[in-house]
Amino acid sequence: MQTKINKVELRNLEIEDYKQLKKSMIESYPEMADSYWGSDDIERLLSIFPEGQLVILVDGKVVGSALSLIVDEKLVDKKHNYQQISGDYTFSTHNDNAEILYGIDVFIHPNYRGLRLGRRLYDARKELCEQLNLKAIVFAGRIPNYRDHAKKMSPKTYIEKVRTKELYDPVLSFQLSNDFHVLRIIKNYLEGDEESKEFAVLLEWNNIYYDDSPKLINLKKNIIRLGLIQWQMRPLNNVEALFEQAEFFIDVVSGYGSDFALFPELFIAPLMADYNHLSEAEAIRELARHSDPIRKRFQEFAISYNINIITGSMPYLENGNLYNVGFLCKRDGTSEMYTKIHITPNEVIHWGMKGGSQFKTFDTDCGKIGILICYDVEFPELPRLLADEGMNILFVPFLTDTQNGYTRVKHCSQARAIENECYVAIAGCVGNLPKVNNMDIQYAQASVFTPSDFAFPSNGIKAEATPNTEMTLIVDVDLNLLKELHEHGSVKTLKDRRTDLYEIKKLNS
Repeated sequence: MQTKINKVELRNLEIEDYKQLKKSMIESYPEMADSYWGSDDIERLLSIFPEGQLVILVDGKVVGSALSLIVDEKLVDKKHNYQQISGDYTFSTHNDNAEILYGIDVFIHPNYRGLRLGRRLYDARKELCEQLNLKAIVFAGRIPNYRDHAKKMSPKTYIEKVRTKELYDPVLSFQLSNDFHVLRIIKNYLEGDEESKEFAVLLEWNNIYYDDSPKLINLKKNIIRLGLIQWQMRPLNNVEALFEQAEFFIDVVSGYGSDFALFPELFIAPLMADYNHLSEAEAIRELARHSDPIRKRFQEFAISYNINIITGSMPYLENGNLYNVGFLCKRDGTSEMYTKIHITPNEVIHWGMKGGSQFKTFDTDCGKIGILICYDVEFPELPRLLADEGMNILFVPFLTDTQNGYTRVKHCSQARAIENECYVAIAGCVGNLPKVNNMDIQYAQASVFTPSDFAFPSNGIKAEATPNTEMTLIVDVDLNLLKELHEHGSVKTLKDRRTDLYEIKKLNS
């Protein structure tokens, strides 16, 4: 490596680069002196796929290159060697309409190794793969150090020892560190490759943004806007007054282009004032009579304001049993019910509520979401099962009377965001409610929590409302950041679970 470098440049290969390209290629493969592309080959390659050919220049000198084709996935799946995949070195296998970016060559001049220039080439390839909406990058990597171990172990054993870092291979170790994974071993891949004993390792990098069915309309969104409603408990004369106040907030968050409106747990409790002369258990059962009319009206709001509404929760009577439920009212006019699974001692003692027995993720036009009511988020098993089903956003309508209760909901929600690599949005009620037994005071701070990695806020808090003040909180969350986290995060809490030792599963699935 030279001692002083003034400029490093990464760009597309041009035919004028050929002489320097040839020289660097020969010096990069001293054991295969005749293995370099001719000028006619490079000219042909540039004519069919110019954007796929990359070079690294150091102070104007070509010191590395990455050459690629686009090939059909079926061709990659078939047993093949280098001659076949390159179309007998004519590049006739290239197909602009295919799905796989196939690497046919990559090298760095020996004098410039150790500068991570190869990483730059691979990062540029990955960016190209994403820009062209290709499914994956695939190539067959040499294993040049295998020659020293061929008498003692099989290629499979060698690859496993390189993967576990018991052995080092200058090519394979580099590929594995760049998020490539092994597909299979290929025998007799490159004629004359004595260092690898003509074995190669077929490697793949998956494009997590690949869309196999691009559409012009109704595309799944990556930036999702959440509208959280921090609801002030106040006396209401009737259910129409509740609808009027709810519609005001739906109008507000819809006006800002929100995809979801989240209401708190039991935000309809002010309607219970009419039944305050009854026992607490009787009063809440009377309140349950409003649940179906509220669901129907919120379905209308979802359509007319073009927004998905999570109705917090409300009491619901079914076969004589009282449940705490809510509704996901989608903007397409449909609705689905969710039920609180874990009932607090207070709900049991004062109201005689029962916990539900079904929970699931919900498909929306913004991807899969989960909804858990208040106390449920304090049980890590439920969000983990939803994460296993593909949940990206967890909504938690809650109701807490004191700061102690809110602290439990807040910190458990933050933990769920980190451990399940998802966003968690919480919204609760604030203020006081005279003349309604068991619903006197409320404490809340609506928030959106995130995982804790470099792409997210360092404290894991995307946004917070002012505590104990009626307001809305409007927040954008980026699903692409979750995809990056799942695949390339500093830690991978979902992938790194020891499922060989433990598992969590639904008993009723």
